[in-house]
Amino acid sequence: MLEKLMPRSDAFFDAFDEQALATVDGARLFHTLLGDFTDVPTKVAAIKAVEHAGDKIAQSSFARLHKQFITPFDRAEIHRLLSRIDDVLDLTDAAADRLMLYDVQSVPPPARELSGLLLRAAQAMQGAVRLLRDIKRPDELLAACREIKSLENEADAVFRAALAKMFKDGTDAITVIKWKDIYELIEDAVDRCEDVANVMEGVVLEHA
Repeated sequence: MLEKLMPRSDAFFDAFDEQALATVDGARLFHTLLGDFTDVPTKVAAIKAVEHAGDKIAQSSFARLHKQFITPFDRAEIHRLLSRIDDVLDLTDAAADRLMLYDVQSVPPPARELSGLLLRAAQAMQGAVRLLRDIKRPDELLAACREIKSLENEADAVFRAALAKMFKDGTDAITVIKWKDIYELIEDAVDRCEDVANVMEGVVLEHA
């Protein structure tokens, strides 16, 4: 009864939406960078700025989570959701950083393909997060979650094929090490999109 009498703030849903939007922005900037590999420091800095903005959203939301008595759904699920969305953007930023740290001069096609899959997964995640505010439409939300999982499977296949091709082509060891690290960061970012989908599926199954 007490829970029904207490107001439920939309602030968490606003934060989910803002985080998801920032993640899409970061993924789009990253995909653009790999598609037009020029003025790299400026483009990497733009991704870093988006990542910092996403961190601020997450931090303020974590603080609110500790203070607010009534939450829209289980606070542990809220924490996981905020953390996983934040992870996507953090990993995207880390992949962009590596391009500069490793003094990459050109981008192989699988990297651009992976970044495209990351952008699509982030966009699907954003759509699903938006639907979380109104769980009266669970079928649409669950369909978006399935799309994210499909994209993760596709990214995993591209990642494995890219590694296999480098070994098959006899790519020098230093280049293999550099790109294996970058590929893993991008693929991990898509994995975190799937983690977000898993959290949302749990919320839907419990509350819809």
